[in-house]
Amino acid sequence: MESPHSVNSPRRTLSLSKQRRKTVSVFDPDDKTSGFGLSGDHGPKPSEVYGFVGSITTVVATVIFFIWAYVPESWLQSAGISYYPSRYWALAVPTYVMVTVVLMLGFYIGLNFISTPSPASLNTIFDEFSKDPSSNECSLEDEKPIEPISDIGIDRINDIMFNDVT
Repeated sequence: MESPHSVNSPRRTLSLSKQRRKTVSVFDPDDKTSGFGLSGDHGPKPSEVYGFVGSITTVVATVIFFIWAYVPESWLQSAGISYYPSRYWALAVPTYVMVTVVLMLGFYIGLNFISTPSPASLNTIFDEFSKDPSSNECSLEDEKPIEPISDIGIDRINDIMFNDVT
């Protein structure tokens, strides 16, 4: 079956657990992923229902808007629809919405420009979480310990990027 010298690696353990899972019966009551489980939830999820109702409502509202905007008033009167908003709002509301979106984008971009430090500021290089590299001297010549986490200095980055280091 298995040799006494075999290694129990995580990959081997995972493959064995997958093989065991394949032998489980289709009618397992604990399996909530299959449609045959007796203890699973039945019916659609609420998010699916809300999405479906939202999409149908959007389509119906769009059709009503286009009928109101493009059908002549005499046809609406003959259909028994006598109370509806002025046709001015068929153009005004979409225009107001588009202008509001453009102004919001402009405001957002301007707010980002105001809150961003200038390129000459040291705040673009250092912040309250910056760590200077500590100088830990190694006592053993053969061992080189892993350096602690720290930020790389801008002078070292400039040397690496712009000097001929080969």
